[in-house]
Amino acid sequence: MALKKLRKSYEKPKKLWEKSRIEGERKLKDEYGLKNAREVWKMQTILRKIRREARRLLSTKGSDVEERTLKLIKRVNRFLVKKENLTLDDLLSLSIRDVLDRRLQTVVYKKHLAKSVRQARQFIAHGHIAVDGIKISSPSYLVKFEQENKVEWYGHAIQMDAPTEIKKAEEALEPGISDAKEIKEEKA
Repeated sequence: MALKKLRKSYEKPKKLWEKSRIEGERKLKDEYGLKNAREVWKMQTILRKIRREARRLLSTKGSDVEERTLKLIKRVNRFLVKKENLTLDDLLSLSIRDVLDRRLQTVVYKKHLAKSVRQARQFIAHGHIAVDGIKISSPSYLVKFEQENKVEWYGHAIQMDAPTEIKKAEEALEPGISDAKEIKEEKA
């Protein structure tokens, strides 16, 4: 049995130490709760391949162009853009945020199954989230539009306490701690 050759699923930027690009990636990492820049690069590669194919289809002529165009539009319509009468020009106007919004991590956060995108990532990695009844442990899983309403807890739901309730519970357990902090501050 022959083993499949492993390939990178992303393309590195041409200039690794470009300040403006790094700052943009950092903002995306913080906003979408990504682990590192490689995850941004993977999503950019997906977007780059779609745009590249759309440009090729716009510039070529032939008998199979319409068939390939329909296949590409159908694929993008399933994953990235829910819009009727999608054209190749619409594909060229897609942004990285369109791809990042379709990640399971973002969908879990937007469905209010987690308080933050980082918590959503943790729930997914620990196996608490299922898509259509199947446990998914990859935060970068691209959710199809038909699967979006099937994102739910795997097994039982995790109860999340409100932050104010946690503080009240801590104060009830240890009532004199806040007074001790005030005394130390007054002595200093």
